[in-house]
Amino acid sequence: MRDDLKYLTGFGCEFASEDERCPGALPVGQNNPQKCPYGLYAEQLSGTAFTAPRAENRRSWLYRIKPSVCHEPFEKLNLENSHLSHDWDKIEPNPNQLRWKAFDVPTRQDPEVDFLEGLHTICGTGNPRLRHGIAIHVYLCNASMKDKAFYNADGDFLIVPQLGALQITTEFGKLRCEPNEICVIQQGMRFSITVFGPSRGYILEVFDNHFQLPNLGPIGANGLANPRDFQTPVAWYEDRETKFKVVSKYQGKLFIANQDHSPFNVVAWHGNYVPYKYDLDRFMAVNSVTFDHCDPSIFTVLTCPSNKPGTAIADFVIFPPRWSVQEHTFRPPYYHRNCMSEFMGLIKGRYEAKEEGFQPGGASLHSIMTPHGPDANCFEAASSVNLKPERVADGTQAFMFESSLSLAITEWAEIRSQKLDKDYYRCWEGLRKHFNPSDKPS
Repeated sequence: MRDDLKYLTGFGCEFASEDERCPGALPVGQNNPQKCPYGLYAEQLSGTAFTAPRAENRRSWLYRIKPSVCHEPFEKLNLENSHLSHDWDKIEPNPNQLRWKAFDVPTRQDPEVDFLEGLHTICGTGNPRLRHGIAIHVYLCNASMKDKAFYNADGDFLIVPQLGALQITTEFGKLRCEPNEICVIQQGMRFSITVFGPSRGYILEVFDNHFQLPNLGPIGANGLANPRDFQTPVAWYEDRETKFKVVSKYQGKLFIANQDHSPFNVVAWHGNYVPYKYDLDRFMAVNSVTFDHCDPSIFTVLTCPSNKPGTAIADFVIFPPRWSVQEHTFRPPYYHRNCMSEFMGLIKGRYEAKEEGFQPGGASLHSIMTPHGPDANCFEAASSVNLKPERVADGTQAFMFESSLSLAITEWAEIRSQKLDKDYYRCWEGLRKHFNPSDKPS
C-alpha cells in the first residue's frame, strides 16, 4: 500500500495540503476566515513560542471537521505491565559498558500488545516539566491501535523501525515507515499506529527542542541528509463518529480521554510544523581519510541542539553502507572516551567493530567518559589489513543516539528485560600486550 507523500524540500518552509475529496478546503489569502470552507473549524498547532524568530518559528493551521477540544476530561491511565518510565533515580548509576541482546517481541500467539502498550524505556535523563532532557525507548508490539490515538505533550518522537513496517495515521495524513526509514512525530501531534505482525524498533524522545538538519560547515551545500529527501504526508481525513480514545503523555505520565469522533478529521492544513519521514538509504556519506580518523559527527542525520553552540541535546547518527578510503590510519573507530553518552542500536546486518554479540534489535550504551572501542578480533584484523578502498557495512545499518547529557538506565532495562549482557566486557579480554621497547620504528 502506497501513501501519498510530499517532499519537504527544506526545513522551516511553508507547506500546504488538502484532501482531494474537498477541493478548495484551504482558504486562499487568509489564514483564519470568518467561515471556513465546507463548514470546517480552524485550529492552530504551535510547536514554538509565538515570538520565536521567524527562521525558527514552527506552527501549522489545521482545518478540521471538529476541533480537538471536543473530548471528555482526561483521567490517569494505568496500563497493566507498563514499562514507560521517567524515574531516573530508581537504579544506582552504572558507569560500565552496557549491551543488551535483542529485545523479545510478542508473537501472534501472545496476547495483543499495541504500540502504546509496548513502549519500554531503556534510559534517559532530565525532566519534561522543565522541558530539558531525553528518553530512549524501544517498542515491542504485535497489534494495531484500534480507535485509539496518542500524542506526546512532553517532546518529539524520532521512531526507528527495526522489525516490521508501521502504518502511521496522523492528523496531517498517513505515513508508512519501513525498517531502514525513520519517522519524526513532533510534540503534540496525534497519531495512531497499525502494524502487520510482530514489530520492534527504537525511539529517541527529546524534551528541549525540535530535530533539525545539522549545519554542514566546510562540507558545503550538499551532503549528509539532504532536505529534498524528507517527506511529509498529504492531507487525509475520516469523518467517523465512534467511541475513540485519546491518550496523552504529559509530564511523563499517561492520561486518557474519550471522545465521540475520530481525531483524524483534518481536511486541509498548511504550515511548517509537520510529521515527516526519511529513507536512510538516501544519506550521502562523506569520508576519505589520509590520517587519524574523522569524528562520527560526519554521519549525523538530525540534531536537536542545546543552548551551547556545537553541543547537542541529542544527535541521530547512522553508519551506512559506504566506501571506506583510508591510509596511514586504523580503519575502525579508535578506542575512545567521550564527554557524550552514546546509545547504539542495530537495524540489520553486523556492525564492523563488533561483529559478534551486537544483535539487530539489541542495543549498547557507553556512558560519559566510559572507554569503548573495537573488540579484540576487530583490532587484530584491522591492524594488519591492506589499506585499500573497501566497501564497508553492506547489508548493515547501525545507528547512534548521542547526547551531551548523562543517562540513567531504568529498572526494566537492567533487571526485568533479562537482556542485559553480563559478559559484554569480555569482548576486550583478548586484547594482547604488543609493547616492545626494542622494536624501534625505522
